[in-house]
Amino acid sequence: VQLQASGGGLVQAGGSLRLSCEASRRTIWGYSVAWFRQAPGKEREFVAAIKWDSSGTDYADSVKGRFTVYRDDAKHTAYLQMNSLKPEDTAVYYCAVSRLSVTGRRLTNFPYWGQGTLVTVSS
Repeated sequence: VQLQASGGGLVQAGGSLRLSCEASRRTIWGYSVAWFRQAPGKEREFVAAIKWDSSGTDYADSVKGRFTVYRDDAKHTAYLQMNSLKPEDTAVYYCAVSRLSVTGRRLTNFPYWGQGTLVTVSS
């Protein structure tokens, strides 16, 4: 599965962005989708995930209530709607997919990754 993440950019604190993760060559139906991020000098961390059948979502505490993950399998695309952005949300955001029925938040449970898109939030 090849993934293309897009939608990053520069936004002021309090603003919004929507990231997209599009699968090329095949559908993401049947795959759980997760978003991770990596800030400069820090480890990659879990942000949000949605199960393969949209039956459940999971969010890191730091983004709960501000970010929403959803998917449109007909468009082979998953999204991360980010509202009320803060400077500490600045990072490269990655999408990843897995066919595991239970993925948790572990990076190693996601074998397919997009290239990342940079989100910069200014104060």
